[in-house]
Amino acid sequence: MENVDPLGIHTGESIVVAPSQTLTNVEYNLLRSTSVKVIRHLGVVGECNIQFALNPESLEVRCLCLQRFSALCSSRNCTLRCRTV
Repeated sequence: MENVDPLGIHTGESIVVAPSQTLTNVEYNLLRSTSVKVIRHLGVVGECNIQFALNPESLEVRCLCLQRFSALCSSRNCTLRCRTV
């Protein structure tokens, strides 16, 4: 999923589309590989939701939120806030 509007604070306040529409192949694969590294590092088994912020100029990735067993993640119910990946 990808937030279409760049300034949405929470998923519930943004327009979200799936599959992502504006990510380049490099950006998509960077986020995918980062997701796999995060869930393997934490030992997550089963479903989880990870929200990332990506700077397209530097390709810096920030993990904003990781939540298990939920379709959507908001600041009220996040179980883990990640540091820079």
